[in-house]
Amino acid sequence: MVATKHLLAASLLELITLVAAHGHGSQDETGLNPRPMSNGTVSPPTDLDNVWQSPSYSGLEAQSGSMLAHIIFMVAAWFFLLPIGVVLSIARSRFAVSTQLIFLALNGCGIFFGIVYNVNTPDLYANNAHHKIGWIATWVMTAQGAMSLLFAFSRWCKKEDAAVSAERVAFLPISMEAMAQHQRFHDPHPSAYENTRWSRDSGQGTECATPSQHSRDLSPNHTSESGQERERFLKPEAGDEEDVQQVLPWRRHFLAGTFVHKFWKQRVPGPFSQRALKLLEAVYDSIDHIILLLGFIALVTGGITYAGIFRANNVFNGLAHFIKGGIFFWYGLLTLGRWMGCYAELGWAWNIKPSKSEIGSWKASLPTAEFTESFVIWLYGCTNVFLEHLAAWGGAWTAQDLEHVSISIMFFGGGLCGMLIESRRIRDWLSTSILLLHARNDMHPEDMHPEESSLIHTPPKMYSFSLNPLPALIILLLGVMMSSHHQNSIVSTSVHKQWGTLLVGFALARAVTYILFFLSPPTSVFPSRPPSELVAAFCLISGGLIFMASTKDVIHIMEDHNLMPMFIFTVCMGFTAFLMAYEMIVLATKGWATRRENAVLRSFPATIRYGR
Repeated sequence: MVATKHLLAASLLELITLVAAHGHGSQDETGLNPRPMSNGTVSPPTDLDNVWQSPSYSGLEAQSGSMLAHIIFMVAAWFFLLPIGVVLSIARSRFAVSTQLIFLALNGCGIFFGIVYNVNTPDLYANNAHHKIGWIATWVMTAQGAMSLLFAFSRWCKKEDAAVSAERVAFLPISMEAMAQHQRFHDPHPSAYENTRWSRDSGQGTECATPSQHSRDLSPNHTSESGQERERFLKPEAGDEEDVQQVLPWRRHFLAGTFVHKFWKQRVPGPFSQRALKLLEAVYDSIDHIILLLGFIALVTGGITYAGIFRANNVFNGLAHFIKGGIFFWYGLLTLGRWMGCYAELGWAWNIKPSKSEIGSWKASLPTAEFTESFVIWLYGCTNVFLEHLAAWGGAWTAQDLEHVSISIMFFGGGLCGMLIESRRIRDWLSTSILLLHARNDMHPEDMHPEESSLIHTPPKMYSFSLNPLPALIILLLGVMMSSHHQNSIVSTSVHKQWGTLLVGFALARAVTYILFFLSPPTSVFPSRPPSELVAAFCLISGGLIFMASTKDVIHIMEDHNLMPMFIFTVCMGFTAFLMAYEMIVLATKGWATRRENAVLRSFPATIRYGR
């Protein structure tokens, strides 16, 4: 799961490299980017400053109710319900299937109103990306919902087959104790049935300590009254469906006896092979890891299409701001998740990484969070450094081109330096001089006093935790540079200064975290939750949102409607606070669902208590 998310981040950075030069490349006096043509020449700039004033859906009064309904249903499905469904699915909760079905229903209503709106209104944004991405996301979620039903039916079929076997075993002259032991041995989820009882059993004589259960004759010729009564309930009369449901409570599911159930039983003669199930589970888990990002793209492109921005060559400027800002936005969400305890098994929750025997060799081999951050920074720098002049390929290099190439080189060098710092082998090599000194002076631990040997040869306590300020330093410098980045208007300069200052705030908060852990490194596998990381997450989320809003078309709209830069700032601050609260609710729901589905966690005593 963790590796998948960071691979997605790396993929987004690759996409940035295709558009970053267009977003901040060399410009003429009007701030427009010349566009290379197929024959190698450069097309003359057009009046892109007026492109955003083209007719858009936001200014269309017809069918406004259908558009409002479309927005409400899609926001309810993709923003509110989808994260809950994803965490329930990851937790393997029994409520995951029903949540996915509700999501598909809400999404279907949103699609219906969207189709009604499109049919009754002109196409004001030809060939927009929202329609394509929206349909792709819908079909992906539909496929996952179908796989959820398939998995559920597979489990129900297995339970039903086990119930039929239990009915056959009931005719054998064996005791109820032997049947219970057999069921506990073969049942993968005994907690679901351990409290069930035959429909007409009073409960007496069924406990393990009651003498009636152990004093019965087990010979084949023995037929007691209780045995005849039990056999009568185990084998109900033909057509007595009610008793069957009472005898076999695990058969009760909301599709039992329906056409869907019969259809699946006819088309699926037996459980799927383990190989097919594993393949489907891998696809299912992959969807869980990418669907939130896909939903984010669908919602963002929906807003772009509704506002009618990013037309013609302005799309490059919009992509550059939205992709880069989106990465900082998701980086902030991941930072808040780390504070809440996500990835604690990897040592990423500001805690000590559990041992290899506890988490397995695969997770134990994963690098630190600081190495991953440094790798993403390095990947951006080493790819984007060659593309900053792409927008004006064949033309003269400008000071702005060199400025952005220098930023890419800074990302390249800073990311590489951060990865080298995280290398244990390099740290060991850097300690060669002190080891050589001990070797030359024959200062072996066995020749020294035990207390002196322990004092000298014990690694410093901060060695147990990664303290790598390079990723925060790179973002700090980026924020300082963007705060002073020259723009064509006062509004644009102020908005750039806002998100640049917020990135500086993140770096300072991360510095406070490292100072705290340098003075007192973590000693537990439980998340330590430093308060400075809450500030860091807030600065990243809000800074990413304002970064996305600092694109040229949005600035033009603000200036046209006499909106001051503080309007964007206050709106993004309020949305960030609400979003952080909702993320806490979502992740807490995951913990609740995981405990509910695992009997071990329900019976495990709580070891951590807060003082209040």
